Amino acid sequence: MKQLWTIQEVAKAAGTTSRTLRHYDAIGLLPPASLGENGYRLYDAAALIRLQRILALRNLGLGLPDIARVLDDGLSAEDALAALEQQLLLETTRLERQIASIRRTRIALQKGRSPMTENMFDGFQHEQYKEEVEERWGADAYARSDAWWKSKSDAEKLAWQQKLSALNNDWQDAVARGVDVTGEEAQALAARHVDWLRDLPQAMVPDDFGGYILGLGEMYVNDPRFATNYSGEVGATFVRDALKVYVETNL
Repeated sequence: MKQLWTIQEVAKAAGTTSRTLRHYDAIGLLPPASLGENGYRLYDAAALIRLQRILALRNLGLGLPDIARVLDDGLSAEDALAALEQQLLLETTRLERQIASIRRTRIALQKGRSPMTENMFDGFQHEQYKEEVEERWGADAYARSDAWWKSKSDAEKLAWQQKLSALNNDWQDAVARGVDVTGEEAQALAARHVDWLRDLPQAMVPDDFGGYILGLGEMYVNDPRFATNYSGEVGATFVRDALKVYVETNL
């Protein structure tokens, strides 16, 4: 007889809540293996593996609809976990490099030294997107954007990163508080976002600036790498909708 776990046991082990597991069941993402005589949901090992994948994919920034599509990819559990493991290893490596870079900067500040070194931005470089940028906007666009970035001083690069981080954090805060996308606060954020985009290399910003912004908004929603900047698909949808209102009103 296979082992089964109650919803409370699974929630406690996974660090989540019974309410979340019931929601996953309601949307068809994580059905229980069976129901007990008392009507309680019971989960088997296969369900636990599926939950492990769900939580890992959520941590990578995927929204629930995207997770559902990934889970239904037809792979065996072993192959799916192997692919997920590789994805997490890549993300872990990137984060470890960023942590080490930030630690070096902090130590330099503590010792009264300038933190502006060639290693300061390890893990933050954009070269990993070279092929994608060239495919989307052309080789000239990448070359110009690369030259634009490398022309900046370390202080300018740090200021640019801080500006982007502050913008993303403010978007996430607005989403968490349920701000109206048409309201003054969301539209002020949209204006900041547009100003930030205007600072990008001209080769990356086409003549149809409004259409460009609308296209980026869709990309934020559809690409998990961008959606994670806004706490997932729901946040990215909020940003997209706020930018759309701004474009229709101001551009």
